[in-house]
Amino acid sequence: MINLAKRSYKKELLDDDNIPFADIKQNMKELNAVNTYLGGHNITISGLKKILQQYDSSQPVTICEIGCGGGDNLNAIEKWCTKKNILVTFIGIDIKPECINFAQQQYPLLQCRWIISDYKDVAFRNDKPGIIFSSLFCHHFNDEALVFMLQWMKREAVKGFFINDLHRHWLAYYAIKNITLIFSKSYLVKNDAPLSVARGFKKSEWGEMIKQAGIKNYSINWKWAFRHLIVYTNE
Repeated sequence: MINLAKRSYKKELLDDDNIPFADIKQNMKELNAVNTYLGGHNITISGLKKILQQYDSSQPVTICEIGCGGGDNLNAIEKWCTKKNILVTFIGIDIKPECINFAQQQYPLLQCRWIISDYKDVAFRNDKPGIIFSSLFCHHFNDEALVFMLQWMKREAVKGFFINDLHRHWLAYYAIKNITLIFSKSYLVKNDAPLSVARGFKKSEWGEMIKQAGIKNYSINWKWAFRHLIVYTNE
């Protein structure tokens, strides 16, 4: 049995700069399916709802996702906000131009400002988003980079931020390994899905990084299937 007492820092295939975009596209499609059927989008909506409590229901909201990939999370939020009559606009940030182009093609009607950049090179001035979030993004980084990311999100979000990411657990590791072995058509998913779990976090590790970032007014909640939802509100 794999030892998950400590985080793995083995590089995921997806983090290689030379992966053909056709392979990345298949990876994003399957990731959207995972988020849809294993509740990942529902967790994202849960994080959003907590911060929206600070808004007047008639007040428009700008929501920014860092590491937005193909835009599936933003699309899921847009559908939910439409049902709830919430006025919303989006900002999607991703370092890969191919991902931004794909997102624009997938969701041409999404009211979104797309930014091709490393998130940390983006500095909002008078147009800061109300809410910033990431989903299945943080496990790609080492702990030092994550402390910086937490500080950046706190600084750049007017109302708060939330993070939806993986809980490192042996059951999650072997479950996703077997599921992707059977159902996935992507070599990226088959390799990276279990590795992502091994690169994921324990609740105590999140607590330590948040403490190092000097952040208060936060919550960490475990969510099915083996995710943590971290929410910070600027109260």
